[in-house]
Amino acid sequence: MAAEGPVPPLPPPASSPVPLPVVLVGGLHADARRATVERLLHTLPGSVALHHDLATAAGGTVRRTVRDRTGLLHEGETPLVNDCACCALREDLVPELERLAGSGLCRLAVVELWDSVEPKAMAEVVAAHCGDDARLTGVFTAVDPALVLPTLANGDDLAEAGLAAAPTDERTVGDTFARQLEYVSVLTVAEGTTAGTGEGEDEGEEAGAGDYALLAQLAPAARQIPVDSAGLAAAAVAGFDVQAAAARQHPACALLPQEADAHGVATLVWRADRPFHPGRLYEALEDLTCAAARSRGRFWLADRPDTLLSWDAAGGALCVENAGPWLAALPDAAWEMVPAERRVAASLDWHPEHGDRGQYLTFTSPGLDGAGLRSLLESCLLTDAEYAGGPDAWRSLSRAFDQLLDPVS
Repeated sequence: MAAEGPVPPLPPPASSPVPLPVVLVGGLHADARRATVERLLHTLPGSVALHHDLATAAGGTVRRTVRDRTGLLHEGETPLVNDCACCALREDLVPELERLAGSGLCRLAVVELWDSVEPKAMAEVVAAHCGDDARLTGVFTAVDPALVLPTLANGDDLAEAGLAAAPTDERTVGDTFARQLEYVSVLTVAEGTTAGTGEGEDEGEEAGAGDYALLAQLAPAARQIPVDSAGLAAAAVAGFDVQAAAARQHPACALLPQEADAHGVATLVWRADRPFHPGRLYEALEDLTCAAARSRGRFWLADRPDTLLSWDAAGGALCVENAGPWLAALPDAAWEMVPAERRVAASLDWHPEHGDRGQYLTFTSPGLDGAGLRSLLESCLLTDAEYAGGPDAWRSLSRAFDQLLDPVS
């Protein structure tokens, strides 16, 4: 808590020869997030936590606090930008980090993100705009394992949950949480009081093991570090590659989960070399979306042979988007403009006839019906007779996805 009396302002900026390390700590599990921040503040003397509270945005401002292990150092407000709380955060974050760096008194800046803020946008802001003053060294998402499935399965709009960052924010709780998990290099794990409540000892242990299995399968690229671990501070300054993290989420080269089955949680990896029939796939969307707590990947529609489509589902809600052309649809000269990560990913899956076109979807959930799911997916592919018609005939198939992919404005 802050000491009584006026809060002194931060010292004026001073030159700092070494960039200030910055770690972002985000996540919808607020208690786990705060526990992570407190652990860092108490482990590394000289650490300072910066937090923007977007809950005050309805009043036209975003409240900023700066504190260390002893309490509040500074607080202030920044006005909304474009009626968007996240925009105000971006505009205010870099100057505050520069001021902390210039003070010469801060060993580590811990940026505690507000609940629904996704780490990708903030990581790219820090990496691109802080120059020589500050350096992004870690991006964490804090989780309570017992809350992972309930949060992921929550299909409520953020606005309904009081967590929207702008009036136009149409994200759901589940899909926001999924991206928070899948972007970061570290998951800080803070067990709450919910795990095992009301269950027998064996049942509780199995439920806990299932929570960890779900977490591991959802975010295979992230290290899990307990909040009370001695390794937490080292991870905060280990370094973070923004470009590699973005590539992990891009549908063309995403690092997707591998096939797994542990403690009642399974991941199905499904691949195919022929396109989906748009009409049959559209009719199966609801069943496919609800078949797993989380599913994602890329897919190929017969009536859109040159378009790479992304699949992103959580909490019973599905987002299908045009992710640009398949590499096989591009002229050779355009390949030099494509990121190396994508060219490598395409080369690993290259088909002699279709190039990088293909189906690559993963489904992760407790109690997953893998056999039924595989059968349903295969029923949506072109039949042998339909496939034999070739691309010209495919283009005349049902345009069932036009409403999703080409909405009338």
